[in-house]
Amino acid sequence: MESYTIGQAARLLGVSVDTARRWADAERFPTRREGTRRMVDGPDLAAFCVEAAQEAADGVEAPHTSARNAFPGIVTGVRLGTVDAQVEIQAGPHRIVSLLTREAVEELGLEVGSRATARVKSTSVFVDRG
Repeated sequence: MESYTIGQAARLLGVSVDTARRWADAERFPTRREGTRRMVDGPDLAAFCVEAAQEAADGVEAPHTSARNAFPGIVTGVRLGTVDAQVEIQAGPHRIVSLLTREAVEELGLEVGSRATARVKSTSVFVDRG
């Protein structure tokens, strides 16, 4: 299971480090101490990302913009089939769902809370870690 510092969590959430600290202090997501660093477990951050994105989307019309082709985010769901798999990534306010092979998911080590980037080209979405 991956863990993130408050700074890494802030980047994945698309907010300042101070905002992420305030949210942690308000217990919007759990943290733990690892030496002098506050850490957030991946599954906890993934759940908060989904919650925060839903809060942001409620009653707010999405801006009209040209989407970029790379969406760095955090894996919020993995459904494995016999041959195929479905992976959900929360990238800031964007929820991206990709269908790929089960083998690819296993090779990439994708699990809830993992960092991943969805890359979109035409009608295909490629997911990588790094």
